Amino acid sequence: MSGLRTWSIWFILTCSAVIASYLWLDRPIALLAHEHSRPYDLFTKLTYLPGVILPLVIIAFAVIALSALNGRALSKLLTVAVLAAASLAIATAIKDQLKFAFGRTWPETWVRNNPSFIRDGVFGFEPFHGGPGYMAFPSGHITAIFAVMSVLWICYPRFRVLYALGMAAVAVALVAANFHFLGDVIAGGFLGVSTGWLTVAIWEVGTRQVRGETPGKESQ
Repeated sequence: MSGLRTWSIWFILTCSAVIASYLWLDRPIALLAHEHSRPYDLFTKLTYLPGVILPLVIIAFAVIALSALNGRALSKLLTVAVLAAASLAIATAIKDQLKFAFGRTWPETWVRNNPSFIRDGVFGFEPFHGGPGYMAFPSGHITAIFAVMSVLWICYPRFRVLYALGMAAVAVALVAANFHFLGDVIAGGFLGVSTGWLTVAIWEVGTRQVRGETPGKESQ
């Protein structure tokens, strides 16, 4: 099965999951999370994980870029770090545009007295509304961590269990702490995985082109 076909299938499945979540799951889960979650509990602390990982990726990119300018060859680890940083940057840019385009409100009131489902009974999408109160979809935290982890997933498959645990922990934490609806997390996960996957695929194809190779043919 081609990569494009695989991605298209996952895109359709993601859209279906987001719609199902919006219709049947988002509101009851948000009510449950509001009833049982407490400020600064374990779930809240887990949401800080992307904030720790992302600066490290940016710093690594800066150090590696300076080394490359100095003419040093990049090891596999350094190359993967650059790809992870590129995936993060692309995913962040796309995520920001999607947040503005969809204009979804938040489960709870978190920023600048934003309208929310729990406090105001507001639930839905206000396309192109703008403003921090209408930027829940897709989840930026999930998009970022999945964009980085998906690159590692492809390039260092030996540690996939650890990546999966980390991604699942943050996803559950965001929903359980009522920072996001389930649908926001599903969409963010798909966006992050897509950018990581595509970043690596573009790099692989581009490398072959630069070397004068063609897909499926060994260079002479």
